[in-house]
This record gives sequence, C-alpha cells and structure tokens, in this order.
Amino acid sequence: MSILITGSAGFIGYHFAKYFLEKNIKVIGIDNLNNYYSPRLKKIRLSILKKNKNFIFYKKDILDYKSLKKIFINHNITLIYHFAAQAGVRYSILHPRKYLDSNIKGFFNILEICKDFCIKKLYYASSSSVYGDLKTFPLNENFYTKPKNFYSFSKKTNEDMAEIYSRLYKFKAIGLRFFTVFGEFGRPDMFIFKLLDCFYKKKVFKLNNYGNHTRDFTYIKDAVDMVVKIKVKNISLHEVYNVCSNRPINLKKIIQIINNYSGLPKIKKVSFQQADSLKTHGDNFKILKNTKFKNFTNINLALKNTIHWYKNYYSKF
Repeated sequence: MSILITGSAGFIGYHFAKYFLEKNIKVIGIDNLNNYYSPRLKKIRLSILKKNKNFIFYKKDILDYKSLKKIFINHNITLIYHFAAQAGVRYSILHPRKYLDSNIKGFFNILEICKDFCIKKLYYASSSSVYGDLKTFPLNENFYTKPKNFYSFSKKTNEDMAEIYSRLYKFKAIGLRFFTVFGEFGRPDMFIFKLLDCFYKKKVFKLNNYGNHTRDFTYIKDAVDMVVKIKVKNISLHEVYNVCSNRPINLKKIIQIINNYSGLPKIKKVSFQQADSLKTHGDNFKILKNTKFKNFTNINLALKNTIHWYKNYYSKF
C-alpha cells in the first residue's frame, strides 16, 4: 500500500508526508516546485523526506494528467492526500488564472484519477476562506459560504466538484477547511513567518489593519493529528471539516507572545487590505466528535517551537 501526497514539498504536504513516513508507510510525493515562494524552502523540506527509503518523489504538475496516470500505473496507490494548489489570497487578485489552472483544472485531474483508478478515499485541502466575511461565529460547516476572492472561489469550487464526483463514482472525499495553519517549516507568505523573517533579517514588518485582525491559529502538529484520526467508515461519500483550534487570537496578542521568545522587528502599521477577512473563527465540534481529538498544543509552546525552528534551523540557510 502507498499513499500519494500532492504538494509534498509544501508546508502542509511535507508534514503529512513526514507523519506517514515515521509510521513506516510508503509515500509517493508530487510537487511542481513552483516559485510562488522560495523553492529553496521546498527543497529543504524535500531533502529531509528523501532521507527516508519509503519516500519516492516526482517533480510533476497535477495539470499533467498523463504523468499522473503513469505514477498510478507504476505504484499501488490506495489513498490520496491532495494539498497541491496555488496558495495566497492576495496573490489571487493579481494572478487569477493561476488559480483556475492549478486549483480547478488540476483538481479535476485528481478527481479523474480517483475515478479511473478506483481510489476509495481522497482527502483534499479546502480553506476557511470559503466562508468569506460571514459575521456569525464560530463558523460552522453547515453555514452558507460566500467566497470573496478567486482563491476562495477555487476552493469552494473544489468542494462542489468533489461532491459530484464522489456521488457519481462512489468514493469518499473529505474536504479540509484549514484555518491559519502555522508551525515549523511554515509558509514565508504567512503572518508568523513574515514577522520572524523581518526580525532576523532586520527588515520592516508591515502590520495590516493596524493589527486588528483576529485569526483561528492552528498549529501544524494539531492539524495533522486531527486529520489522520478522521474515521471515514460511517460518514457520507462527501464531507467537509473545519480544521481549527476554535481559539481565535488577535494578532497583537501573537506579537506579544513572539516578543517573549525572540524579539520584534520594526513594525509599520498600515490600513486594511481589501482581500483580507477581519476575523476567522471556526467551529471544530464536527471534527472533534469524529476523531475524539483533545490534546491541542498550547499556543505559547507552539510559537516557541516555531521560533526555535526558525532561529536554529532555517536562519542558517
């Protein structure tokens, strides 16, 4: 048995691959190593995964269906974790076509693979951004969704596509609405990483909306632990889950905690960015009921671990 993880050089994909490899499970990784953010970080993640004999990597794009098909012909893949996607809310305003290609057309190929190779379970990354600017918190999976940019539209479209394919071709598809995931080997375009990067590289950090955003920060270890514990036996063909801590924190508080463990860069407060949501706060009752997950990492420890990784590992590269 092998697991396919798309986007295996990305932040979330890397941590899932690492989890399964540590369980002595064979992982087939796919990533196109695009330059949305530094390919150097992606290659660092890959270099760690490649040390494990059970990891096989293909530098491929999910838009290339023929290459995907060859991989499935050559490997006994029974399960897919799909994390390959064009990320970034603000980037989608300038480059919407990239989201059409990677997030919608690419996801179509993954669904076709599930159909053609009789894959029984597909986990795929959605996003908390599908809720748009809903003001009723915490956000529940049954709430109406209203994407406000092309990134979130592409993720909501993925959910609709998965609903149709899973029903027509009888496989289980589990959509994962991730809420502000952070931690070691995180994405350089995310708030916590950018704050640390500016501090250690002595650059000015731009704090949007004067720091008045609130986010449901979710530590990567907790996100992985929750998802891998999802029991699919008794769920319907297509389900979506909020993957979140249900513990929203204001950015100013995060900045205070980080200052306790490292230090802060010079901060320039700027006005609200229209692509952003003012607040995210997810209801995690559904996933906790399914998984019985309880042991969330304390935010102070999670940030301490992240800072330690950046200072003692990443800053050396």
